[in-house]
This record gives sequence, C-alpha cells and structure tokens, in this order.
Amino acid sequence: MAKPVRAALGEIWITCQICKGDVFRERGVLLNSAGMEFMKLAWADEKATGLICRRCGYVHLFVDSDIKLYRVDK
Repeated sequence: MAKPVRAALGEIWITCQICKGDVFRERGVLLNSAGMEFMKLAWADEKATGLICRRCGYVHLFVDSDIKLYRVDK
C-alpha cells in the first residue's frame, strides 16, 4: 500500500472536499479518451495526480499542477 502523504499547492495545504481530512494516498491516473483507446494509444493520454483521502476514500484529481507531497509517519 502507498505511504500516506500530505499535499500542498504552493502555500495552500490540500484537505478533502468531503470529510476535511488531510492525509492521502497518491496515485498516478491516466485520463483516457475513447479515441485514443480505440487506436491503442491510451499511453499517450493526459496524466493526472490522484490523491485518495485516507479517511473517506474520495479521489481528488489534479492535472498539470505543482503539487508537493510530504510523507506522513502513520
């Protein structure tokens, strides 16, 4: 399982939109499109950073962001 992280965009700490938790699990996400899937080029689709809330499981997606991740000892 991925190690827990806290995340920030510049000076702003990210909290969950649903439960206000501040500890996440990070995962890379492909934003697949039907056309690229059909042509078997899904690997070239846009990528996003997914932050999965450790408390409620809500997935937050960030595209082209300068997210900084900080490991949490839990």
